[in-house]
Amino acid sequence: MDIKILLAEIVGTMLLILLGDGVVANVLLGKTKGNNSGWIVITWAWGMAVFVGAYVAVALGSGAHLNPAVTIGLVVAGITPASQMLTYFIGEFVGAMLGAFLVWLHYYPHWKETADPGLKLAVFCTGPAIRSTVWNLVSEIIGTFALMFAILAIPKTWGLPGPFTVALAVLVIGLALGGTTGYAINPARDLGPRIMHAILPIPGKGSSDWGYSWIPVVGPIVGAIIAAVLFGVLKPILGI
Repeated sequence: MDIKILLAEIVGTMLLILLGDGVVANVLLGKTKGNNSGWIVITWAWGMAVFVGAYVAVALGSGAHLNPAVTIGLVVAGITPASQMLTYFIGEFVGAMLGAFLVWLHYYPHWKETADPGLKLAVFCTGPAIRSTVWNLVSEIIGTFALMFAILAIPKTWGLPGPFTVALAVLVIGLALGGTTGYAINPARDLGPRIMHAILPIPGKGSSDWGYSWIPVVGPIVGAIIAAVLFGVLKPILGI
């Protein structure tokens, strides 16, 4: 196991979740300065959370996946060795859980000021606007397809810096496609904090919605694989 990759993914994903779930807490929890500031604030901050987490992970020595679906997609595309998958997965899930813990800690006085248990859950993980197993799954597949295809295309586009352009991709995915399921597009981002929601002592927190929890895990993985396969098919055809 490559310790440098492991630690880089832990720290990078931790910052991703701290800032990403942090903005959701700021918007949704009671008596915060950002209460009710809205979807645009959330999507912009999530994009910038990707920017911060990815740049830190790169600086510390990993490929800055921060996302098991991206790791799988890069393995399918032949960019990341399969032997590194477990290291990335552990780093991503541990980092996501640590980030969620820090959000809980940072907003500690505000949990009891929030009556709706659904809002508390939404700080940690995603949920559908309209609950439909098939269409929620389709939404996560499409959103992650867009993310994975962008990640694969970015190194071939004008030499632009990867983390910054991936952050912009996440921003537009949130603005354009996030209204259906909250655009998890990342199994660790959803499952790690959902686990923390289940185990942390949050007053009046309610259910962790485990019946839905597989959709933001399976959907992103399927979307990333489809994008990687399609990109691989197009590369020789287009000569890229």
